[in-house]
Formats: sequence, structure tokens, C-alpha cells
Amino acid sequence: MLRVTRSNLSDGREILYFDTPDTPPRTAVDERALPTVRTESTMRRDPLTGQWSLFAAHRQNRTFLPPASEDPLAPTLPGSHPSEIPEADYQVVVFENRFPSLSIGAGHYPLHIDDEELFEQRPARGRCEVVCFTPRPDGSFADLSLERKRMLIDVWAHRTEELSRIQGVRAVFPFENRGEEIGVTLQHPHGQIYSYPFVPPRMAAIAEQTRIRPNLFDEVLEAELRPGQRIITRTQHFVAYTPVAAKWPVEVIVMPRRHAPDFAALTPEEREDLAGILHSLFPAMDRFFEGVERTPYIAAWNQAPVGQPEAGRLHLQLFSLMRSPHRMKYLAGSESGMGAWINDTTPETIAETFRRIWR
Repeated sequence: MLRVTRSNLSDGREILYFDTPDTPPRTAVDERALPTVRTESTMRRDPLTGQWSLFAAHRQNRTFLPPASEDPLAPTLPGSHPSEIPEADYQVVVFENRFPSLSIGAGHYPLHIDDEELFEQRPARGRCEVVCFTPRPDGSFADLSLERKRMLIDVWAHRTEELSRIQGVRAVFPFENRGEEIGVTLQHPHGQIYSYPFVPPRMAAIAEQTRIRPNLFDEVLEAELRPGQRIITRTQHFVAYTPVAAKWPVEVIVMPRRHAPDFAALTPEEREDLAGILHSLFPAMDRFFEGVERTPYIAAWNQAPVGQPEAGRLHLQLFSLMRSPHRMKYLAGSESGMGAWINDTTPETIAETFRRIWR
């Protein structure tokens, strides 16, 4: 059972400490005199595709690869540069992003651009959170203890439940970017959670497929398990596999056997099982390429749209844009222009490599 302590940073943003029950109370105060960040996030619908795009001009001057002495995600030690986390140590901390892509405080804007009914615009109301899962600046998700990974699953469940209750939120997306190749602007290991006021494209596409095939997830798992050539590992509650139509040079899906729309729906036994898989999967990601110590990746936790539990099943999509040691796959004409992916390997090769290096 986690103990949750809520506080506020000097500019009013909320910060939450997640601790084991025996942890001393969290009482530190943010002594910085931070100015309130005015967020002007908007979203506009593309009339050709029907998809929403976000605009957050206030993010242009956000923190970018600061020196180690100014790490904003480090604990605030006596005599050190004050950070976003006032305490001198922590287990898991979640706080509102200072430079959010979406904001509950987003203002009011004209419903149409240039008074053209075709050009829809809305305030991008949502919440963006930073998830700090280790006080060590040189650590990694792979290096976390099994217990800390298990704690993070409870944290993701807590935040999913709470963010889903925000009026207007239609999707909650926990994720982690790792590596400068991916575009990371802070080296300190951390993840993020976005809560969107719309259903993003991948989630919407999955929801549409489940409308056509109500038993889609069970059918996919059965079809992957029968031949087994893309299966990486299987446990009592989860299956890890490379999808038959993998887009990325390295890609793994981790999906529960039982229908669980989101983290909050997982049982304690399923959470333990999931933590065990992650404890093996992320170190394997770092062994995938010979001569590469830290494989750049995106860990994308897919969940069902808020209020539509039947339209999605929780699953991790872990993938890398690295196609061979130190060589990245760039999304060029076909991928960026048409959204038509061309993979430089095969799903069967990816899965076979993971099975070979699995521990």
C-alpha cells in the first residue's frame, strides 16, 4: 500500500510523493520564487484528416539538457541548486509539468480560425505530469529494483484513475522517452503522463477495430500464441511478443491475457506479474544491439479511452528508432508524408533476437 503526500510548488503546481508507509513524512517546502507560467495551449482540427493537432508556443523556452549541477529532477540537497523536488530524497514523485503541452488552465479562444467554420479550434485542456522514478541522475528504468518497478505500476494506476476523472479528459497516456536520439531534453531518468481532451489517433484506430471485432485482443493473442514465432515470453497473466505488423526496427508488445482496459483494472497478482516481465524486458532492450550500452526507446502505455473500457486493452508498446548499432531510422517520405511504414527488418527476427538475449 502506497502513502501519497500532496503538496504544491511555489508557482502553485501540484506535487505528489508516493512512498512506502514506513517513510518519514514529507514536509519540505519549495523555497523558489517561481513566476506563474502562463500556458496558451490550443488545438486545431485538420479538416482533411479530422485529427487534432496541439499548439503550445510557451514550450519554446523550456529547459534543455541542463548541466548536472542544475538537474531539475534531482532531490534538493542542502547547498545545492533548488530543483522541482523540494525533498532531499524520494522514491517516486509526480508533479505537474512546468511547460505543459496541455493545461487545465488553458484559456478561451475563438471556436474557429479566421471565422471559417471549417477550421475548428479549442483550448487544449488536459494535464501533463512528470513522473520521477529514481533520485539518481545516472540511473535508468532498467536499473530499478523489482520493488520500485512494482511501485510504479501502482503509481500509474493511481494517476490513471485520478486523471480520468478530470472533466473533458478522454484519454490518459503514460510514457517514457529515453535518449537524446529520441529528443529527450532532460537526462535524469523520468517518464510523463498526458491526459488528452480528445482520443489520439492510435487509440482511436484501435477503438474502431474493436467495434468491428469485439473480441479483437483475445483473437490477436490466440493468433500470436498458436505459431509462437513472434512470442518473446509468456507468463500466467501476460504475453510479450513482437506484433505481426511491427513498424519499428525494435518493437515489443506486452499485453494482459485478461481484458483490462487500464492500469487501474489490474489485480495485485497481475501487477506483480507485469513487474516481473518489465524487470527482464528493459535490460534486454539494452542488450539488443552489440556495442550499444543504452538503446534509445519510447515506452508507450496504451489504455482504453476514458469511459470506453471495451474499446481498448492496456498494453505496453516498447520500441526503438535505432535500426542497427548507432544508426537511427529516420521517418522520411513514406513514413512522414503518407504514414506508410517501411521496416528494415522482420518481426520474426526481432522476436528471435529478444529470445536469444532474454534472462
